[in-house]
Amino acid sequence: MTGYASLFVTALLAATLIPISSEAVLAALSVAEGADVALLIAIASLGNTLGSVINWLLGRYCLHWQGRRWFPVKKETLDRAAVRFDRYGKWSLLFAWLPIVGDPLTFIAGVLRVNFWFFLALVGAGKTVRYVAVAAFADGVFG
Repeated sequence: MTGYASLFVTALLAATLIPISSEAVLAALSVAEGADVALLIAIASLGNTLGSVINWLLGRYCLHWQGRRWFPVKKETLDRAAVRFDRYGKWSLLFAWLPIVGDPLTFIAGVLRVNFWFFLALVGAGKTVRYVAVAAFADGVFG
């Protein structure tokens, strides 16, 4: 698997509940000789945003199983998350890149049926800015 494909897969999985660091992969690849940093940022942003879209889709379409015993999220937990999301607003999706809170944030956006295109624009912008900062930091420290 090439570095670009590895970065895409790592970034996609990092946006789900799987604890993987795509930032480390991007940083390592961005300081490699001959690296196309703009392409690396684009690939990482695309993969990570797509992972968040998966979370949005899960939130949007999985609630019809909510009454089942095996359903992983209790109604009370979803209700509390909805209240918090409403308190901070849809613009909080710009911070979907944050560890711990970002993945549930994208899931609850799907549950609350946040407009998909609005969701995509905010999440994509936030994640891209984060990857630009990671690449700049890696260049400053290791470049």
